[in-house]
Amino acid sequence: MKEQTVAQLLVDCLRAEGVHYVFGIPGEENIHLVRAIADSGDIRFILARHEQGAAFMADIYGRLTGQAGVCSATLGPGAINLLQGVADAQTNSSPLLALSAQVGLKRIYKESHQIVDLVGMFRPVTKWADTVLTPQSLPEMVRKAFQTAQEERPGAAYLALPEDVEAAPVPAGARPLPTAANAKAIPSPAAVTEAARLLRAARKPVILAGHGVARTGNAPVLAAFAERYQVPVATTFMGKGVISDRSPQSLGVIGFMRHDYENCAFDQADVILSVGYELQEFAPERINPRGDKTIIHINTFLPDTDAHYATAVNITADAGLALAALSKALGEGALLSAGRGATIRQLVEAELAKGRASDAFPLKPQRLVADIRAVMGDEDIVLADTGAIKMWMARLYPTYAPLTCLVSNGLSTMGFSLPGAIGAHLARPERKVLAVMGDGSFLMNSQEMETAVRENIPLKILIWVDNSYGLIKWKMDMASGSHACVDFGNPDFTAYAASFGAKGYRVESAAALRPTLQQALDEPGVSLVACPVDYSENMALIDTLGELTPALCLMDSL
Repeated sequence: MKEQTVAQLLVDCLRAEGVHYVFGIPGEENIHLVRAIADSGDIRFILARHEQGAAFMADIYGRLTGQAGVCSATLGPGAINLLQGVADAQTNSSPLLALSAQVGLKRIYKESHQIVDLVGMFRPVTKWADTVLTPQSLPEMVRKAFQTAQEERPGAAYLALPEDVEAAPVPAGARPLPTAANAKAIPSPAAVTEAARLLRAARKPVILAGHGVARTGNAPVLAAFAERYQVPVATTFMGKGVISDRSPQSLGVIGFMRHDYENCAFDQADVILSVGYELQEFAPERINPRGDKTIIHINTFLPDTDAHYATAVNITADAGLALAALSKALGEGALLSAGRGATIRQLVEAELAKGRASDAFPLKPQRLVADIRAVMGDEDIVLADTGAIKMWMARLYPTYAPLTCLVSNGLSTMGFSLPGAIGAHLARPERKVLAVMGDGSFLMNSQEMETAVRENIPLKILIWVDNSYGLIKWKMDMASGSHACVDFGNPDFTAYAASFGAKGYRVESAAALRPTLQQALDEPGVSLVACPVDYSENMALIDTLGELTPALCLMDSL
């Protein structure tokens, strides 16, 4: 009987961890691993066209499933190309395991062909990074990598596998280690009692809900808490959907680059109940500029130090358990914030309704957002790429379930949404998935259209076309009234899509967007829709917010 190799044992370890997909590109130094995956029969190797795309696929797969998405590359340049997506997963608290080859142990200690200190490179953007130096250490190291990536707070892990270790025989008795579910942290009774006292004494409390609520599956508990105590809830961009925008308690999102409608609730608040919020989601100075708010922090880890997020109480526990304990301590009766927030919701809806009624061409961003919402179901998934598009989608896209409007707000990475949509479809094949991006983001990873065509993944893409890096233009215009070095040309997007074997459509009127998008979503295969957008609305929005919010924040109806 032929001896099992380390590469084959690694596949056994991946299987034991519940892995179904590995996203990556093979190289000379990891051919044994790729062969073992291909021969496994139950783990599918998704051949990407760039390692960055493979990492984004794993990133979003992990964010949606809670199980570490796995990406793979060869050594040197291949591994370096993984870095962007790995850092995105780490800063967005998405579980991910990156695997790469490394030069053999016989030359790893010296300057030789393609040698790079990969562990040193990945360590700053992962929770743990190391090299497998012996065959017998592999099962322990793989288990540690998955445990580290998936435990609360999740993130990225990295393992380098030297080419001679990969091909080495496995010692007798080596096998995958058993897995175990992570226990949920129990809240401190003393901290819960103090939090309840502060909330009962508050005049205008408000809830800030972050990504941690979504990834821990505690959205229903949060919504029930807000309903029971009639407390308004604003979410971060990454927390969208943890309370339905149909709920009377929903304020929308916080985190826009200027003072938005939702900020008014925080301007007036004396107590902020922060649930699942992480500082990298947005700067807390936006909601506590003077550092004078009383903040109750609920999360599975303590917050980083920030003068504008000095907490009065930390409940370091699972959010669901913490809110249940807090409900018990609070007892019956709404808090004093009852009835606030209607004005904010009306203003956001009025902005979206105005755009929905506009037939201007190129289309206003509000019309694009409204038509996207019209063709997507409550549980369908939209990935909004980084740029001006993220601002419009995060602010206005009504979201009714957690993890159905995905953005990158930890690293704010351009180009994640197209490959990420491939990972999203594999994670949630029963749902429609739409990647929404600007033309700048699209061409960063557009080659992954071929991956979707080849792998029979129904990738759907909507490009907002303005021939520029729209968000940077927006910020330049805000800073100095003009812009430079942000405009570019584009290919014929419909012909470009066809060259990959996909369908391509160009929207020629406002009325054409919705039916075209619906057709693209309903048809099989890969479809791309290119739609011109009028970003003159960017500065108009800044003017509108500057005029409305000072008066709004003085209104007694909040």
